Amino acid sequence: MRYYGEQWLAIFTPLTMNHAILLYEDNLELSESIQSMLRLNETMHLVGAHGNPLDVNEHLQTLKPDLLIMDIDMPGMNGIEAVKRVRAVDKDIPILMLTVFDDNQHVFEAICAGASGYLLKKHIGTKLFAAIEEVRQGGAPMSPSIARMVLASMQQKPFQEDRYKLTPKEKEVLTSLSRGNSYKLIASENEISIDTVRSHIRKIYEKLNVHSQTEAISKALKEKLV
Repeated sequence: MRYYGEQWLAIFTPLTMNHAILLYEDNLELSESIQSMLRLNETMHLVGAHGNPLDVNEHLQTLKPDLLIMDIDMPGMNGIEAVKRVRAVDKDIPILMLTVFDDNQHVFEAICAGASGYLLKKHIGTKLFAAIEEVRQGGAPMSPSIARMVLASMQQKPFQEDRYKLTPKEKEVLTSLSRGNSYKLIASENEISIDTVRSHIRKIYEKLNVHSQTEAISKALKEKLV
């Protein structure tokens, strides 16, 4: 591991694995723990680990990750600003946020910036791999406390006329997406097939003029559609 001022860079020998992951975490002990977990998982390949995301767009070009794991609170540039920078050049790459915060301000800033999912640091040991797989499959994992805060906030918002002409079923699907539910869970809740869920989501994207689940959720929350 090499140390560069306020950040360190872990360099790994490329392996033939499924998921190329790039990690941003300024806590050295936690970063090393996550790195060890990822190296032990044969389906994942850690391409690098950094203590801050100042060069995140350069890393995207040179390291070609499939997924980012991003701490919210880091020196130099926080994770929320880093997500904004990533989304300016790549709207599709999954970004899993790591957070110790238990308040909706940081959570909503990250959602609006374009993060794909969230995991409280205290759950990393038991839920990291499941969260990675979920965002890779298009889901939006959230820790239970964060999901409850998102839902409570949505319920407190006043009704606003939906100028996008979403159907009742499309609104149900969009609301379920905003809660962080997977396609499989949405299908089960609504007693429809996963293909039907995908069809509803495509129509939602068209009506909202967005191109990803993150954009759809961000727009729905900002414009009080759910």
